[in-house]
Amino acid sequence: MGWHFRVLVVANVTADSPELIRALTARTAQDPCSFTLIVPAPVAGSAGREAATARLETALANLRAAGVQADGVVGDHDVIAAVHEAWDPRRYDEIVVCTLPTGTSKWLQVDLPHRIQKLTDARVRHVVAEPPRPKPEPRHHPHQEPTRLALLTPLSAVTGKRPPRA
Repeated sequence: MGWHFRVLVVANVTADSPELIRALTARTAQDPCSFTLIVPAPVAGSAGREAATARLETALANLRAAGVQADGVVGDHDVIAAVHEAWDPRRYDEIVVCTLPTGTSKWLQVDLPHRIQKLTDARVRHVVAEPPRPKPEPRHHPHQEPTRLALLTPLSAVTGKRPPRA
């Protein structure tokens, strides 16, 4: 049996991105790997931890559905502190940092992949993922009747009177 690599993954907004899932799947194809995903809380406090927990659960479900062996933890809202708390060179062999693209990523503005490499002296792979697309709003709610306006409604702006509903 060959070496089994253990990889620490750091991601937040991109934790369940297709780009990260593809990168981890490709890494598993190279060598047997297991992954621990750290999702830093977006803000300090219980609200931040709750948001990170929800994101972590979604990401882990998507990773496992893709056949990636992964577990995860919610980290400190300061990503450097989160990595510092989790990093153990006896436990992990390398680190993957997933960010949004340059110009969008706050993590790249502070040079996070290089800062983590200096902090841990580990091999750090950087994955860039596109921002998640917002879910489209439903056009109308099925339980509400659409508003029907009278034929002369456009003239109400001129006359100042609201026409009766049709």
